Amino acid sequence: MPATRPPSLLTGFPPVIDQQTEILILGSFPGAASLDAQQYYAHPRNQFWKLVGSLIKEDLPGLPYAERLLSLKAHRIGVWDVIAACAREGSLDSAIRQAQHNDFALLKQECPKLHRVCFNGKTSGKQEAVFAEAGFDTLVLPSSSPAYALMTFEQKLALWRGIML
Repeated sequence: MPATRPPSLLTGFPPVIDQQTEILILGSFPGAASLDAQQYYAHPRNQFWKLVGSLIKEDLPGLPYAERLLSLKAHRIGVWDVIAACAREGSLDSAIRQAQHNDFALLKQECPKLHRVCFNGKTSGKQEAVFAEAGFDTLVLPSSSPAYALMTFEQKLALWRGIML
């Protein structure tokens, strides 16, 4: 019987941050649709862009991806993921194996105005204590993923409004 080869590691995206970033939203790891498109939150049913657009009063889903990122930065919001690389079949966080976390040490230097770190879902939220201990205000949010259907968009939005406090 041939030896089974371990799955190759998938690689996430660089952070969308700059010196003006005040709020950082951390996901877990890009889903298959996002990896294919090389864009954060590319799955058409993921509510991330609609949620954040509602908060900043802009039609983010209607903008080209590059303009979405510029709009986030203009509102001093950054996006990144907790996991830099992992093995995973499909898109579910529960299928993540061999997770390698991003190096967050650079955040204080790269984003001197960063004060709030928000976590898009429970998987990324497992890192909340690390950021709280580093002096950041933290907030764990309900996942914007289409796989998390326990809450309506309006229920999620009510909690996501806490990002802007």
